[in-house]
Formats: sequence, structure tokens, C-alpha cells
Amino acid sequence: MTTTIRLDTSAEDHHIAKMAAVALGLTVLENAIPSPLPGVKPGLANIVTLIVLARFGWRTAAWVSLLRVLAGSLLFGNFLAPGFFLSLSGALCSLAVLALGMHLPQRFFGPVTHSILAAFAHIAGQMTVVYLWLIPHSGIAYLIPIFATAALVFGTVNGLIAASFMDNGEKTETEPQP
Repeated sequence: MTTTIRLDTSAEDHHIAKMAAVALGLTVLENAIPSPLPGVKPGLANIVTLIVLARFGWRTAAWVSLLRVLAGSLLFGNFLAPGFFLSLSGALCSLAVLALGMHLPQRFFGPVTHSILAAFAHIAGQMTVVYLWLIPHSGIAYLIPIFATAALVFGTVNGLIAASFMDNGEKTETEPQP
């Protein structure tokens, strides 16, 4: 007797998978870039998350972000290792801040601001896990200015890149057809 398992996938499921694959590709690219300090990375995959957040909402952005973390950990062989939990904690904190940030006035808070807030939340989540689990020593507080500066710089750059992609998409969509 054979059992048939039917998996019905929607167009939204396919879209989420495609966006997660793009984010994963950026994660692979990012891992090929040498880092001057351990743990300081540009967070290129967050560009995809910001675009998905703006166009499809928080739920879809959360799926893309969490799938990227899971697939990336499996791809790089660190699933359930400390690096996985650092990435997951950063992603969860970023998603929580983005969920709150969506309710801020759009006039003042756009992709750049969301990116900066998410970058700071990501670092805060990671530093919390490091302190509570890996290095329970107050000396890690000396690293906060370095990580905060990186979050500000990379959050700004990623937000500007995401905003430029969103602007290009809007211009393309509104151009009259010949």
C-alpha cells in the first residue's frame, strides 16, 4: 500500500522561496568577504528583507528572514551551533523591531530608518546571547561602540540600497506602456 503525500503550494509560497533564495545568495556572497572584526558583517540579505517588508508585509518578510537563517546555517554547517543562535537571535530581534517600526509614521520612517533600527536590534540580540550564554563577562560591553557604529553604517547603506530598489520598482510600475 502506498501513501500519497500531496503538497499544495501557493504562488505566495513560491514567492517567499524565491526571495529567501535571493537573500541566501547574498549571505553566501557576504561570507566570501573578509571581515576586519569577527561578527562585523554588512548584512546584505537584510536588503531583501526590507524590500519584502515594504512590498508584501511583515509576515512575508519574517518568512524570508527566518528561512534564510535556517538555510544559511544548514548550508554553512553551523545548524544548532552558536553561530546559528546568534544569527537567529539577531533576526528575531530585527523582526520584532520591524513589526513595531511598521506602525511609525511613514513620513518620517522609511526603509533607511527601518534598516538602522533593525541593525541595532540585530546587534542587541546577538550581544544579549553572547553575554547570557557564551561570554558572561561585563568586558564585552567595550565592544558595543564598535558594533553600534557598524550597525549605523551598514544599516544606513543597506537602507539606501533597499530604498533605491524600491524607487526603481515604483518608477517601472508607474511608467505608461507604449
